[in-house]
Amino acid sequence: MVSLSNVSVAYDKYQILENINITIHQGEFVFIVGRTGAGKSSLLKLLYMDVLPASGTVTIGDYSSDTIRKREVSFLRRTIGIIFQDMKLLEDRNVFDNVAFTLHVTGVKRKKIKQRVLSALADVGLSHKRNSMPLELSGGEQQRLGIARALVNDPWLLIADEPTGNLDPSTSNDILDTLIKINNRGTAILMATHNYNLVKRTPASRILQIRDRQVVEVEMR
Repeated sequence: MVSLSNVSVAYDKYQILENINITIHQGEFVFIVGRTGAGKSSLLKLLYMDVLPASGTVTIGDYSSDTIRKREVSFLRRTIGIIFQDMKLLEDRNVFDNVAFTLHVTGVKRKKIKQRVLSALADVGLSHKRNSMPLELSGGEQQRLGIARALVNDPWLLIADEPTGNLDPSTSNDILDTLIKINNRGTAILMATHNYNLVKRTPASRILQIRDRQVVEVEMR
């Protein structure tokens, strides 16, 4: 499903990650933890091929960093969902259209777009806000909108880069509960966070820590 084999990443000759070996299986909930600047975001970017390894191989589903062509990256990203900390919402479009945008780009028929958008909004509890503009939403609602947008293509993997980083503890817990619900349906989730309290309250998760350019599995119970 997801495999990193002897992967190293460097920026301007500065080594960020070195000789990383990870396998993530279908349906897992995996946390990536580590200090700021440790390389959490770089690790996630490898998975949606925003960054290619300096050495080693990243395999995501049917795609490999060794063989993927530039035009194929967009097809890879249609099979996974990506949740950003800053959400990257379209402020000139309402909630419904923010979620529908990805489907329009990929050529989904209008009738199916409506069905899939409403289903995604229902999953995150935003059906009643479908006509609202992003700036009319609370921070937690904006992040839920980001999750709905990531869900609308029915991905087998959700990649979440610090999705609760700008939220208060109560709202962070709500967002985590939403992700756990999605995971319980079979979607694998890989979430980077520095919030160890969230990690400790999540059942049946694996925890990978980045330190000294390496990734190690840890226990935080």
